[in-house]
Amino acid sequence: MPKNHRYSLGEKIDKLFVDIIEAIITASFLQPNEKEPFVKFAIRKLDTMKIFLMILWETKSFDDKKYIVLSEKLNEVGRNLGGWRGKLQKENSLKK
Repeated sequence: MPKNHRYSLGEKIDKLFVDIIEAIITASFLQPNEKEPFVKFAIRKLDTMKIFLMILWETKSFDDKKYIVLSEKLNEVGRNLGGWRGKLQKENSLKK
């Protein structure tokens, strides 16, 4: 990654990645009715990170191969988080 993006978008992507991990870990230790806000937060941060990575790729600051591999992994994480959120919404609506 070029130096001019490493200390701008690169740092933001790193922070988003840490935020996502923290939200997932926090949600995993909470009661089912308390998890949903943290899962939503992780999804929102993941979507933001995907946009930043797309910007890097479109400005040719990120290699095509690396972008494809990383995007596939992030899409899988997104599907898992979406499934988790759906399950939580279903469980929480049944309890009400």
